[in-house]
Parts: sequence; C-alpha cells; structure tokens
Amino acid sequence: MVSSTHWLASASAMAVLEGGGNAFDAAIAAGFVLQVVEPHLNGPGGEVQAVLSIAADPRPRVLAGQGPAPARATAEHFGSLGLDLVPGAGLLAATVPGAFDAWLMLLRDRGTMGLRPILQFAIDYADGGHPLGDRVASTVRTVEGLFREDWTSSAELWIPNGRLPAVGARFANPAWASTLRRLVREGEACGQGREQQIDGARRAWREGFVAEAIDAFARRTFPDSSGQCHSGALTGADMAQWSASWEEPVTFAWRGFTVAKSGPWTQGPVMLQTLALLDALGSDVPDPGSATGVHVVAECLKLALADREAWYGEGKEVPVGALLSAPYNVERAALVSEHASLELRPGQPDGRSARIARKAREGFEVEAASLGRTGFGADLAGSTGDPTVAPSGLTRGDTVHVDVVDRWGNMISATPSGGWLQSSPTVPELGFCLGTRLQMTWLEQGLASSLVPGRRPRTTLSPTLVMHDDSAVLACGTPGGDQQDQWQLIFVLRHLGAGMALQEAIDAPTWHTDSFPSSFYPRLADPGRLVVEDRLGTDVIAALASRGHRVMRAGPWDLGRLCAVGRDPASGLLSAGANPRGMQGYAAGR
Repeated sequence: MVSSTHWLASASAMAVLEGGGNAFDAAIAAGFVLQVVEPHLNGPGGEVQAVLSIAADPRPRVLAGQGPAPARATAEHFGSLGLDLVPGAGLLAATVPGAFDAWLMLLRDRGTMGLRPILQFAIDYADGGHPLGDRVASTVRTVEGLFREDWTSSAELWIPNGRLPAVGARFANPAWASTLRRLVREGEACGQGREQQIDGARRAWREGFVAEAIDAFARRTFPDSSGQCHSGALTGADMAQWSASWEEPVTFAWRGFTVAKSGPWTQGPVMLQTLALLDALGSDVPDPGSATGVHVVAECLKLALADREAWYGEGKEVPVGALLSAPYNVERAALVSEHASLELRPGQPDGRSARIARKAREGFEVEAASLGRTGFGADLAGSTGDPTVAPSGLTRGDTVHVDVVDRWGNMISATPSGGWLQSSPTVPELGFCLGTRLQMTWLEQGLASSLVPGRRPRTTLSPTLVMHDDSAVLACGTPGGDQQDQWQLIFVLRHLGAGMALQEAIDAPTWHTDSFPSSFYPRLADPGRLVVEDRLGTDVIAALASRGHRVMRAGPWDLGRLCAVGRDPASGLLSAGANPRGMQGYAAGR
C-alpha cells in the first residue's frame, strides 16, 4: 500500500512494489518523483525526515535528513549585515541540503534495488515532463516579478521563453534530469556493487560536481526577503563534512499503542506531549469534532507548542522525559479552563526555568492585522499544506508526504520538504535551488533553537509511526508546517481513539490553532485564533467562539493533506487512505 500527496509519486512507488522492491525502495522512488512533480513543496536542495520499521527487526528508527547550519552562518555574521532575523527566502537561509544523501543512505541500508532503477522514475518525469499542477503554476505567478527582475535563473526555468507555465501543460526540468543522470553515472563508475554505487553517488553530491556548483553559486549576491542583497553562507566544505544519520525515536505509550516520532530537535514530540496532556485530563478520548473536544485539544496543543518554543532544539539538552511524564502533564493540564487562553505558557520541566526568544514573545503580542505586513494576507492560515506564498518568495506551511507498507510488513512514514522553487534562485546547471530551513533558528543566543554553526534548525517535519505489540500498524503524515502535528493528532484521535476507518478519519472536518510563535519568518503568532473547516458545523463553531476562541472559517475542505497506510498484524490486511483536499493525493495498493 502507498499513500502520497501526488498521484504520480504513488504510482511510481506502486510500480516499485509490483516489481519486487520493498517499502523503502518504493518510498525513495516516490520521494524523488515528488521533488519533480511538487517542486513548490519540496526539492533536491531540501531535507527529509522519516520514521520506519523493518519487518525483521520492527523497533522504530528515525532517518534524519536535515542538514545543519553552515560554518559561516553565525549570529555575528547576520548581525554584521544588520539583520535580527534569518530571512525567509534567499541564499542566507540555506542549510546543508539533506534529502539526497538521506534517501540514498536509506536505499543503501534498507533498500534492495539499485541506483538507476530507483531514480529512473524521477529522471523520466524531469526529462520528458509531467502535467503541471495548478498550485505549482499559481506559485510561479505569485513570484513572477521576483523571478523576472532579480532571480533570473529561476525565470529561465519556470518562465521559459518569457511565458508563464500553463496549468496541465507538460513541464520538464532537463537540467535536473541531467544532474540525476550524471549522479547515476558517477555512482556506477565506483564499482559493481550496489552499495559502492550508491555511496559513489553520495560522494558526487557531497564532494563532487554538485557541491562545487552550489559553492560557486552561493557566493553570488541576490535580493532576499530582508529587502537587501546578500550572498549565501553555504560552502562545498559544509556539504562534504555532513551526512545523514540514523537516530532513535521518541516514543509514547497511548491506549495500547506506541507512537514513535523524531527527536526533540524536531517538533515531533508535540503530538506525544499533547496525548500526555489529554490523558492527564481524564480517561475518555476527546471527540475533535465536538465543541468540548475541539476546545480541550486546542488548549492542550497550545501548552505543548509553548513548550516546543521554550525547550525543543539542538542547542541544549531537551528534558524530553520530564516533558512527557505524567506528573508534569497533570500539572500542566490543570491550566486548561473553560475559556480559550490568549497566553504563551511554557512549563518548567524538572524545575528548570523556561526561556523564550524575545522576538517570539513580542511576536505573540502582535495582533492578527499585522500579519498583512508579511505579504501573506488574511488567507495565511487556510493552507491545505500547499504553500501560502508571498511575492517576495516567503513561504509558510508546505511540504509533501509519503507512506508505504509492503507485503512483508516493512513500513515507513516520510516527510520531505524545503528547496521550494520559490525558496531562492535556481542553480542553473543543477536545475534546483537551495532551501531556507535556517529561518527556524533565532539569532538570539542561548536558546534551544538558536542559530549555531553545525547545529540543525528545529524543523517542523514530523512523520508518525505507530506500533502495537511490537508490530508497525500505522504510518501517517501531512504537509502543513507548524500544523503537521495538529492535523495528525486529530486524525489519530479519530482513527485509533474512536475507531474510524483511515479514509473516514482523514475526510472528517479538521481545524488547528495559530496561538503560538510561528516557525517561519517573520516568526509571528496570532493569540487565540482557531482555524476551522466550515463542515465542523455552525453550532460547534458558535460554541467555540463563546469560549473565547477567535474562530476563522477556512472553507469546507481546506485544511491538511493527510496520508496514511495501515497493517493488521493478525490478518496481514493492509489499508490506505489519501486526502481529497487539494485533489492531488492518491492511495494505491493490492
């Protein structure tokens, strides 16, 4: 079974499974296709985070494909440029690109197929073209002026011959196809063995022609979202010194299941902490479609997200054990009242004093109207997980996702992102641009998520894997930036808590809160705002407003793009669901 955010990725992954590949081979093929067909949501210059289970040894593992801050990306360097925030678009916000190395490390260590057949799907779609989605075309239209005037290498790719791309027209990226072909050739030149070839392609990326082109391009100067012109900090040496890694997940036991997430340098434990808070409030699983259920879950999410801001990151040892402990969450849950909170309230795990960035506290106090100054407009919160993009290239709330389970019980949940076509200027000879994940760090020092060379930013990427009796039973995830764990939590409460089928739980009306400091430039918040799909119902929406929530209606089918696959270990029965929102997700299997 496969579920992804684009039908061509799901079809490619299914072809791999039909051809004898395992779940990991299939996810990798889908991941590279997603870079081609959803380039406004992820790209080769971005990153990937995944949680997986191997049938022969099912304990969850984390594939960490987030590159760190470059050696030159210091707070002092940004300060010397007159900046007090990392820009949200342009070369300065680039981390070491992580997706390519991570996907290939997964292929080497857990896959079964060779480099060429796995990459051939993406090569074919990049070279021969694919029907351009409407969201891709609208993104290009939004940043047309920036591309034509300043990022001319991007205009050459995305506005060929001076004409905006048409929805549904065949669109190709021959430069990226050529880059992939060369990576395959250089990998195959390293020997006959599958692992030799994969590692050879990784070296060609990290130390060879790709790193050389990125090093040279990052030295050029372009306008970015600060309103100034800057060159990048990323170098070929940064790329050569980093590789993806395997990590242990953070897990939480809930209602007979074990939920596995990436570590506390990501936002992954937010879901686990919210489950712990809900447990502390009582024995019943709240209904996230009722007024009381929405209110309680939203208030618990606010508390967990406040702790995310204070404690999550690579900068300090994160007290994750205390954050997930029953005593701590009983104490925190006592803060939930009958009225919506408009405060940012981090806790004190192990008695430690919380510290939040000065700009985060200031941003939390900014009224909703000031969001218009970012250039996003009032529809910012209504994203389905496709990007909300400003003319300057600023982007918020976007990524892609793929889940796969195979006949043997291998299972993976993967969330690739970054390197969006609107992130920064295209490196012309490579056919892709760099990412902007450094915008999720603070220039203020001494925080858990401060900008420090060699450290990873606190990412929003948050795939989910669920175990039952030492078997993987569910993989799920969604695009949506800061909303990823919110939408997944609501799905989990419905599917695992209330027993809804996968598709039923995905289709049910959803919502999220914006009452926390955003991970995206310019790092603002909207205290008390609750964004809901209209299908939640007039009575429920009115009851939420009466409790003090500042309710924003987002439309009937506008929030989230969940994917999910499941497996019943007893029967071996597989299941999958895909999101109708956005009309691009697709589940397939047999």
